[in-house]
Amino acid sequence: MAHIAIPIPTVPGKQDIEIDVTINGQKQALHYRVELFYWGDCTVPTFDRVDCIRQMLSSYDQDWTLYYIGSPTDKFVPVTFVKKEDLVKQRQLMTMA
Repeated sequence: MAHIAIPIPTVPGKQDIEIDVTINGQKQALHYRVELFYWGDCTVPTFDRVDCIRQMLSSYDQDWTLYYIGSPTDKFVPVTFVKKEDLVKQRQLMTMA
């Protein structure tokens, strides 16, 4: 799958992103969410950041699925989610190509 990179400013809280794209005359709406997960919010103290992320993501909104984990900083890690139904659309388009 080809990629288009769109810089998203790093600001606190959730960022809901809606993108309308037209590919070969076929219009689609894609929904993404970028959220910053702060290391200090880990409910189970651990030195392993992977365990921390896994624990924070385990109770995330089930309508969204993990899409991309960004580069962590000392304070947080940015995580991108995509609406599950949009991911299904993307996979269908890939199999048709």
